[in-house]
Amino acid sequence: MKCLVIAVTFCTVLLANTSSNEVPQQLRGIGIDQKLNQQVPLDAMFKDEYGRNVRLGDYFGKKPVVLGLVYYECPMLCNLTLNGMLRSLRAVNLDIGKEYDVLNVSFNPREGPELAAAKKEAYSRRYGREGVRNGWHFLTGSEENIRKLADAVGFHYRFDEKSGQYVHASGIMIVTPEGRLSHYFYGIEFPPRDVKFGLMQASNNRIGSPVDQLLLYCYHYDPETGKYGLIIMNTIRIAGGLTIVGLILMLVMLSRRNRRRKLENARTFPVLP
Repeated sequence: MKCLVIAVTFCTVLLANTSSNEVPQQLRGIGIDQKLNQQVPLDAMFKDEYGRNVRLGDYFGKKPVVLGLVYYECPMLCNLTLNGMLRSLRAVNLDIGKEYDVLNVSFNPREGPELAAAKKEAYSRRYGREGVRNGWHFLTGSEENIRKLADAVGFHYRFDEKSGQYVHASGIMIVTPEGRLSHYFYGIEFPPRDVKFGLMQASNNRIGSPVDQLLLYCYHYDPETGKYGLIIMNTIRIAGGLTIVGLILMLVMLSRRNRRRKLENARTFPVLP
């Protein structure tokens, strides 16, 4: 039992260290605020994957929309976000283009329709259901309109001159047919059951509740070291915390098992007077 107490104390200290809420200087002001029930700017203008000028409002009115802000040449986190969206939406028994639409908007104003078209082709093919090309859209736009949308949905990002990349967090939103923010999901894995529930609520123009934030950040990729920055650091912290919790549970179970064995042995071999 003494060993168990020591182990639990040690693990608690580790958990405290791995769950530190200190925000590094380069991440201050970066994140995703939940602006539930706020209106997205339906008048904002973008270009679709075919180079056509479109209004954001063109994608609303009839169906809920899954919205994700990414940039198409992001070296890591945005691809993880898109892949997480794909896995989740393939597991949802609702069809893109029929029951809901998906909208990815690049927050890099230097990206254009050619990159958007390549992403659309890749993810439409991998999704593999009929009608997806009519429902999964990839947009690009000007700095002004990107900022207008990002501010409305609470998506805060910044361009890092040193690395030539964007500092940003990862998450997606579900928006009602009227264009109001209904649900937020953070990270790169989005539980299909929760996403489906969010879509069903949003389809009736209902607004969900705030959720806990578990943010993954994309800070920079250093080509000289071949290492990623803060996304890896945060992932290691999360994985470390889960490992420690598992260790604590294992030690508790072993301690209880040992106590049961001692009691059983005491009953089998009673102490003689």
